[in-house]
Amino acid sequence: MNTLLQMALTIFCSVLASSGFWSYFQKLHEKKDLRTQMLIGLGHDRIIFLGMTYIERGWITQDEYENLYDYLYKPYEAMGGNGSAKQVMERVKQLELRNSNYTRRGGAANENEQ
Repeated sequence: MNTLLQMALTIFCSVLASSGFWSYFQKLHEKKDLRTQMLIGLGHDRIIFLGMTYIERGWITQDEYENLYDYLYKPYEAMGGNGSAKQVMERVKQLELRNSNYTRRGGAANENEQ
């Protein structure tokens, strides 16, 4: 009986000391963290604002799409955001894709002219 108790205590202490156990609890706490909630809210607002701007305009450039999707929507989604921002992104994905009109430092208006 003493050996069984000793083995159970060793297993219990090993689980408590493991990094996976504590990272699980940290992840749970992180989801409820006010900073995380604020970032999700700000990301949601920006995705909705930009997405609706592009939808009303009827087209989007490759640079605008990459900025919206890669740098706003993907992190927003990974932090647990969902709902209306996902619906807006689905509509943005269906927009006509146009070349950027800004001038790069090399002087060409877009990649096709370089």
